[in-house]
Amino acid sequence: MFDTAIIGTGPAGLSAALNLKIHNKNIIWFGSADICEKVALAEKIENYPGFNEISGSDLCSVFRRQAENMNLSVTDKVVNQIVNMGTKFGILAGSDFCEAKTVLIATGIEQKGQIKGETERIGHGVSYCATCDGRLYKGKRIAVICNAKRLEHEVSFLAELAEHVDFFPYYDNTDIVYDNVTVHNDKPIEIVGDGHVEKILLSDGNEIDVCGLFCLRTSVSFSNLMKEIPTDNGHIIVDRNMCTSIKGVFAAGDCSGRPYQYTKAVGEGNVAAHSIIDYLSQEENK
Repeated sequence: MFDTAIIGTGPAGLSAALNLKIHNKNIIWFGSADICEKVALAEKIENYPGFNEISGSDLCSVFRRQAENMNLSVTDKVVNQIVNMGTKFGILAGSDFCEAKTVLIATGIEQKGQIKGETERIGHGVSYCATCDGRLYKGKRIAVICNAKRLEHEVSFLAELAEHVDFFPYYDNTDIVYDNVTVHNDKPIEIVGDGHVEKILLSDGNEIDVCGLFCLRTSVSFSNLMKEIPTDNGHIIVDRNMCTSIKGVFAAGDCSGRPYQYTKAVGEGNVAAHSIIDYLSQEENK
C-alpha cells in the first residue's frame, strides 16, 4: 500500500514527488521515464526563476538530475484506470495493479485524440491496454492507434496475437514491420457497431471491418481514467489546495487549468504534496 500514487512526470509531478520524498512518504510515480520530456521541446525559457534564460533541454536535464539525486524512480507505465475503493484507490497500469491511500493526477492537458464512438464502446471492443485485453482478440482482425514510439512494444505484442493489425501511428518513422500489419497514413474518425466495435471509418472515406480497437496513448482522458472526476472545459476542478471533490484525489499542473506555465505547475505540485501530507496525517489520527 503506497501513501500516494502520482500520475504524470511533468514539472507538477516532479515537484510533488520531490516534496513527498523529503517527507518520507511511500510513493509510486507513473509516467515516462524521460522525466519532463515535453519541457525538453521548448527552445528558450525566460520566465523560470533562477535562470535568466535556459533551453528546455537544459532545464529538463536539471530536473532529471535532481530526481536522480533524490533516488526517485519512475514506473514507466500508462495508467488506464483509477478505482475508488472507499478508503484507498486501486491503480491499474497495463496488467499491473497497486493500491494507494491518495492519488495525484498531474497528466497535463486532456488530449483531444478521442474519436467518435470511442467512449461508448469502452469494454465493448475499445481497449487501452494491450496486455490486459490482447488475448481476447487472438486470431482476429483489430485496429491499433498509437501516439508514442515508446508504446510500440504493445503494438508488437498485439501483432503476435492477431490475425491482422491495421496500425495507425500518430508520429513519424515507426519501426513496426510485420507481415500481418498494415500501416496506414489516414486516421480513424469514427467507430461503428451495434454496441460492440464492428468497423472503423477513416478520414479518406474508406472503412475497415475490425473486431476491436486498441487506443495506445501516453495518457487516458480524465473521464476514462476516473469517471467521477469533476471537470470543466477539459480541466479538473480543484480548490486552492489542489483538492478535487473526491476525498483523497488531488490534481496539479496543466490539467487543473490555465496558465500553462512550468512555474505554475511546479508551484501547484508543491501545494498538492503538502495537501496530501496534511490529508494523510488527518486520516492517521482518526
